[in-house]
Amino acid sequence: MSACDRPGLLPMEAALERLLALADAAPVEQIESVALVEADGRVLAEPLVAALDLPPWANSAMDGYALCLADWNGQALPVSQRIQAGSAPEPLQPGSCARIFTGAPLPHGADTVEMQENVDLDDAGRAVFRETLRVGQNVRAQGQETRRGECVLPAGTRLGPVELGLAASLGVAQLPVRRRLRVAVLSTGDELVEPGQALGPGQIYNSNRRLLIAWLQRLGCAVTDAGILPDDLPRTRAALGALGEVDLILSTGGVSVGEADFLGLALREAGELALWKLAIKPGKPLTFGHYQGVPVIGLPGNPASTLVTFGLLARPYMLRRLGVQRVEPLGFPLPAGFTWSKPGMRREYLRARLEHGRVVPYANQSSGVLRSAAWAEGLAEVMEGSTLAEGDMLRFIPLSEILG
Repeated sequence: MSACDRPGLLPMEAALERLLALADAAPVEQIESVALVEADGRVLAEPLVAALDLPPWANSAMDGYALCLADWNGQALPVSQRIQAGSAPEPLQPGSCARIFTGAPLPHGADTVEMQENVDLDDAGRAVFRETLRVGQNVRAQGQETRRGECVLPAGTRLGPVELGLAASLGVAQLPVRRRLRVAVLSTGDELVEPGQALGPGQIYNSNRRLLIAWLQRLGCAVTDAGILPDDLPRTRAALGALGEVDLILSTGGVSVGEADFLGLALREAGELALWKLAIKPGKPLTFGHYQGVPVIGLPGNPASTLVTFGLLARPYMLRRLGVQRVEPLGFPLPAGFTWSKPGMRREYLRARLEHGRVVPYANQSSGVLRSAAWAEGLAEVMEGSTLAEGDMLRFIPLSEILG
């Protein structure tokens, strides 16, 4: 029996499909205008349409000499003007050429640029062209990158340095973006202690909240740190009531259906929760529901499980709510540098890195070992029911694809 056929185990693709459908039903619709300097990581709310040709005029791709090729039949040409970037040239005098520099506008009447390395100057200061020339060489035509009225970035684009540079090249100073997703992050359990405090018997330091808050900030979210909730129902109710206006409640430590799970009890009092058992490892338990109309995602508590489920499921959900359509991380087929002899019932995501062009997993794949992710460069996907020999191809997802 495959993992897909096992009752209660939800395949990865089905879980992601459900989450994206839920995200599509709850989009962040508010739009704000921000300056380019503040737009990195934000999601474009409306298409970016070019208001001018780019480049706005034909210009030189080289330092050299501009000429009309029809005027040249091998003879030396007098240099009639000097054109630097940022200047406005005169029309080219017939039978002459112009000294021109990279980025400078092509003078009217010129259609060709020869690089300076292929040009000599004779005793009279005329340009002698040593090579065969062709019309249009070393010329950046007007509008060769984009034409006025063309959509250069669709709505839903996640803005980065390249996109912001493109907007700037079009003269755009501000962009319409979706407002930030407001996410409340909380952890549960008396066993958790904040870093810097002394550990008591049976206690551990809370790493997941630090991981998630930093991750959410990279995603451009407005984060509310709700702290550690104690194992106490009235105090849990009070903490939830103090969250304020948020778009998502994100918890770690298991919002389970057990009677000792006080967060789960408090959430179900004012909403509904469902526990999904996923056919993946690490990260089998995942909770989704609503609290007073606010979506809730409960991630597993083990650090590696938190990493995998947030990166592959919660992150795409959040990006889709902001209008991003392509939300799944890119993965690349690479050869395995290890053997996998026992086929598993669940799909496994191994913390791994590349060594000599092959994917090598961290030795300890326990879901509680966060050090494995610090060592790793990505996740190696081992499909359910499969075995691997060294050299077999598998999908490798770089951590850079999910951490930003």
